[in-house]
Amino acid sequence: MHKFAFMIHPLDISDVTRKFPIARYLPPALVERAVRYLPPLKTSHITGVRSPYAATEGWFVACPLTTRQMLTLPEDLVLKKLIRTGKMAEKMGAAILGLGAMTSVVGDAGITIARHLNIAVTTGNSYTVATALEATEKAAAMMDIDLTRAEVAIMGATGSIGAVCARILARRCRHLTLIARNELKLARLAQKIKDETGLAVVITKNSLEALRRADVILTVTSAVDTVIEPDDLKPGAVVCDVARPRDVSRRVAEVRDDVLVIDGGVVQVPGEVDFHFNFGYPPGLSYACMAETMILALEGRIENFTLGRELTVEQIDTINRLAAKHGFRVAGFRSFELPVSAEQVAAIKERARQEEALAR
Repeated sequence: MHKFAFMIHPLDISDVTRKFPIARYLPPALVERAVRYLPPLKTSHITGVRSPYAATEGWFVACPLTTRQMLTLPEDLVLKKLIRTGKMAEKMGAAILGLGAMTSVVGDAGITIARHLNIAVTTGNSYTVATALEATEKAAAMMDIDLTRAEVAIMGATGSIGAVCARILARRCRHLTLIARNELKLARLAQKIKDETGLAVVITKNSLEALRRADVILTVTSAVDTVIEPDDLKPGAVVCDVARPRDVSRRVAEVRDDVLVIDGGVVQVPGEVDFHFNFGYPPGLSYACMAETMILALEGRIENFTLGRELTVEQIDTINRLAAKHGFRVAGFRSFELPVSAEQVAAIKERARQEEALAR
């Protein structure tokens, strides 16, 4: 049996106070300073992952730095903390380590971490892309949106996930807009897509204008705070939010009953998996990045599978094939960790139709 570990971290101070309740009575700034000095933590033992071909087990290991700290503290300090956490997973017996949330973003996206460990490392981004695209296509179809005719936008298009999503969607869409802050990177990506597919995509830094005309949005930025608010979306829009922390404000779910926001990369794990840790999903479900680590362990592919800022279409095809072989599948739709039924999607679609009729 090849065992795995998956590295997590507190997204914000509220995650710290759940783990250490006494911290609720301390000033948040003090708590955030204090967690810098905590050692890596074994969070839980993951059991029951079983496919028709193999079984595996593993651990959640936590690097005690918040999202904001990972983005604002000196990079060398953050990388040392991540490597130290990886070393702990190595000593526990893991053969492969998955990097979760911002641990897969810091520095060179896992390359330096892998160089300092004697076990394989993956960010999970390949399967994250595969599941996000599958979920987005299914959601669009349920909302009666034809991707070949729709206005499709990718927010955070120059990142590793955004760029490969753009390259894949360019084969299916006629109207594709790429949104990012770096215009030079946008231009290079647009040229690459034109060379590969012949599609001339639109590139822009103006997210507000692009979002308001989009029928389908896939958002994958590395922002600390939310970047999509209720007024940014048109009635009937489908938004797949792959980012963690989230790109879409929770207010969208509260005040916009005419748009469909889905969580990217929600996966049913085969077997009777028990994570022994509550990360917001019902039993048996995981993020796709977690699932990629499990898939590689089950397959015995103990290798650095997804590292760095470049993803390939071939990687995504490979992990999709291995996921299907071992029984992993996209688990319907969820929105802000809650399940979305077909009846709810129908109600959103009807409300959007009413809004559009009133606007005429």
